Amino acid sequence: MKAQQRKPFLVLGAGMMGGAIVYDLLHSTAKDTITVADSNIAKAEDLVSFLKSKRVSAAPLDVQNYKDVVALMEQHTVAISAVPYRFNYDLTKAAIEAKTHFCDLGHNDDIVTRQLSEKANAVEADICVIANCGLAPGLANILAMYAHDQFEKVESVNIRVGGLPQHPKPPLFYQSVFSLDGLLEEYTSPAKILRNGKIEHVEPMSELEEISFPAPFGSLEAFHTGGGTSRIPELLQGKVHTVEYKTIRYKGHCSKMKTLLDVGFADDEVLTLGNQVITIREVFLELLKKRLTFTDTDVVLLSVLVAGTRNREKAKLRYRMIERYDEQTKMTAMMKTTATPTSIIAQMLEDGSMEERGVFTAEEVVPGDVMLDALKERGFVIEEKYL
Repeated sequence: MKAQQRKPFLVLGAGMMGGAIVYDLLHSTAKDTITVADSNIAKAEDLVSFLKSKRVSAAPLDVQNYKDVVALMEQHTVAISAVPYRFNYDLTKAAIEAKTHFCDLGHNDDIVTRQLSEKANAVEADICVIANCGLAPGLANILAMYAHDQFEKVESVNIRVGGLPQHPKPPLFYQSVFSLDGLLEEYTSPAKILRNGKIEHVEPMSELEEISFPAPFGSLEAFHTGGGTSRIPELLQGKVHTVEYKTIRYKGHCSKMKTLLDVGFADDEVLTLGNQVITIREVFLELLKKRLTFTDTDVVLLSVLVAGTRNREKAKLRYRMIERYDEQTKMTAMMKTTATPTSIIAQMLEDGSMEERGVFTAEEVVPGDVMLDALKERGFVIEEKYL
């Protein structure tokens, strides 16, 4: 199929993140058409009905059916994954076969490593695959590398991000703002960092620290979690002393949640309940869904702090963002801050401004200034300040 005959965008998954990606594509492009595909066609059709635009259409698709994925991708210039990260490697291979640009929300280092192994095949197919395009990994990492490039020499890169309820409730002071399965993955996976210029892996939920944001948030806590640094440690190994990513939470969350994990609530040990076989982790996830799913408005807090030498003097550059639930669109802060950078990157792939070919993570190839300008056009406020 010739490139000019292809439709511009295919969004895989009609859930919260997929819906938010479609929304941004629809409202930031003038003529482009968007296909949203989901195994639950009614869910995709409901999204189309909600958006009330002839430029958006629904398609049935099970992303586990490889041949069907390739066939649908071949009809589009760019495919965007908003399905669970475990599918992203097979989707990358399908995109290569379909010769369709591809980007995803990422999250898991092992899956991303497998995607990167397809780089030569992506080059041969003349496409670009970009993993880790969401919030963190994603936007936060793009800002970190952009800040890094403002210095002659960098000593440290510290990324802190958290999605929180605006009005926290005990005992965990948290509500579900994205996949709880993904949350447990972050809380139980070793965190990849740079320390003394070398890659290390540290225990998740360790090295608790205090971090402050303007009122009403004040003093919060941050701790190591898996997946947040993406490939920054590999990119800066031997050049930068310290690279860290920590998750922001209200004070008291870490110790309580860590206690539950330490006694085995995230284990895959099998339980037999009557005729039903289930894991402890599955039971815990169901309990968390009941206890942490409530309807408070949310907020995303982001801080990227880079320290080093600039203009021959010691300096620090901080990017800080406080993004709240959008009352007008009824879109959560987590949806906006995850989906919007992904949509922006997809548009760069579609319009040809992303000329690289191969497989990359977002911080390797996405220009920070372009991302900042695009977010500003959409009303995002990201403070840039030298300290």
